[in-house]
Amino acid sequence: MYEDFYAHDPLTGNRFHCIYQALILALATRHADAVDIKFLVDGKPVWIVLPHPAWVEYNRRTGRTLTDAMAVQIAGHYLKGAVESGENGGREMHTLRLEEVFSHLEQLAAEER
Repeated sequence: MYEDFYAHDPLTGNRFHCIYQALILALATRHADAVDIKFLVDGKPVWIVLPHPAWVEYNRRTGRTLTDAMAVQIAGHYLKGAVESGENGGREMHTLRLEEVFSHLEQLAAEER
């Protein structure tokens, strides 16, 4: 659903092709307690950063595991919303707070229903 999608920026009128490229533990690359999810937006890298504690909190709340595939969906859902609301602004890195992760999870679940 959100591994390969198009998003329209209302401010510029541009249509962007967004493609998931990688999921990397930020501890190894930036010494951060996060997971970096890389998308190419019309060929330019954009990183969506999910806080690593989201995996622990998701398990605590649901008893299930937050999978890498779910993380990609969360990041893609966020990115599409950021582009379509004009909030992307050409930024290369977007960092989500813990509650934002769960808000996007809820929105994804609602879309599936």
